[in-house]
Amino acid sequence: METPDNATLTGIAAQDWATASAVPQYRAAVIDLLGALAYGELAAFERLAEDAKLAPSLADKAELAKMASAEFHHFEQLRDRLAAVDAEPTTAMEPFAKALDDFHRQTAPSDWLEGLVKAYVGDSIASDFYREVAARLDADTRALVLSVLDDTGHGNFAVEKVRAAIDADPRVGGRLALWARRLMGEALSQAQRVVAERDALSTMLVGGVDGMAAGFDLAEVGRMFSRITEAHTKRMAALGLAA
Repeated sequence: METPDNATLTGIAAQDWATASAVPQYRAAVIDLLGALAYGELAAFERLAEDAKLAPSLADKAELAKMASAEFHHFEQLRDRLAAVDAEPTTAMEPFAKALDDFHRQTAPSDWLEGLVKAYVGDSIASDFYREVAARLDADTRALVLSVLDDTGHGNFAVEKVRAAIDADPRVGGRLALWARRLMGEALSQAQRVVAERDALSTMLVGGVDGMAAGFDLAEVGRMFSRITEAHTKRMAALGLAA
């Protein structure tokens, strides 16, 4: 998914945090965003550590452990940033804990391959969503968000393992395709729920602070989710699965 070209940025997106955070509603939106991201990274760390128990080999277990460590490092960056802007990290994360916990409970993988597909598909949908939000952020916050969304290496690892499993037994592909479609639906519902429940975040998402007085641009929200869906279709193809 494309990131903004700095030369074309205007409004809040062209400002630094010190300037942009003078607007209370924008500051509240960023704290919401960082809180949601921080809890998401903490949950990803926990999930990858749990998924490592399903790994069929020591090499696979070690690979997931390395990825879990990277997710925890991302969590630490976000936690430290929240503290630096005088927001209590636990308080910032708390509003998003239930929605994310519900998502992970409803999409608990039953085996190693489902866990890989979930990490690749589910996490990528969330990352695409947050990258869309990042385009509306001040320069300092945008740089942090894009940094913690860096691929931990799970993408290539998942593609390699899933494609090998399908080559060995083509019947696996049908089951995993159904699983990925379910993940897509659940992930989009969760993203929409997060936006709908936090007024400052939803207002910033649909128009940025510059557009807050103008009201919600529902058409742009629709285009955003269309872009996320298109990126998901490409990832399914990379896995060798039908979208």
